[in-house]
Amino acid sequence: MSDPIRIAMWSGPRNLSTAMMRSFGSRPDTYVADEPFYAAYLAGTELDHPIREEVLASQPTDWREAVAGMLADPPTGAPIFYQKHMTHHMLPGFGVEWMREFRNAFLIRDPTRVLASYARKRSRVTLADIGYPRQAELFALEADRLGRPPPVVEDVDVLRDPAGTLSRLCAALEIPWTETMLSWPAGPRATDGVWAPVWYDAVERSTGFATPPEREMALADDLRRLADEARPIFVELRRWKL
Repeated sequence: MSDPIRIAMWSGPRNLSTAMMRSFGSRPDTYVADEPFYAAYLAGTELDHPIREEVLASQPTDWREAVAGMLADPPTGAPIFYQKHMTHHMLPGFGVEWMREFRNAFLIRDPTRVLASYARKRSRVTLADIGYPRQAELFALEADRLGRPPPVVEDVDVLRDPAGTLSRLCAALEIPWTETMLSWPAGPRATDGVWAPVWYDAVERSTGFATPPEREMALADDLRRLADEARPIFVELRRWKL
């Protein structure tokens, strides 16, 4: 058996990332993994995340052990191994050499919408929490390695034209496009992290990509300042979207 194609999709939180995991998980040739570094990230910080202890108990807390699992064959033997990654989980001491074994892609979202969603789940938020600076660093690292920009997709493009955007993404990742990526059964998945009951309520009700919101999002002043800090990073990454 040949090695699986390993795909790492990098985003911040509240960024369509779980719906994208559902989309790839609906492919008959793909196994998905949910945020393999979450426990290692919490172990390396003192952050008070929801159900922190359950997350720590559910995954390796050493980043090296997490990498070993990511480089192993998927349990189902699927030829594609899709992994949903949060950029902010990659703490400064975590190695990134393993990214060379992956086809890396980047999922972006307007920071105003990210913060409006994130603030409903956690009362305190920093720029590092929403992952923009680290996403820019990882993007630059991968672009330097490849000698060209890696694939970037924006959430609104996926929502407005799922078939077109996902087919372009599949082409960039050099995997076949399939219409099975457009829909999935409602409900939880065995591959979801233990944090799913806290964060995945909307996705668990979904059966496909929703219509993109059109109205402007109102933010409190402190969140608006964070959005303004993140926006230049978002704008720069958006230059390279498919």
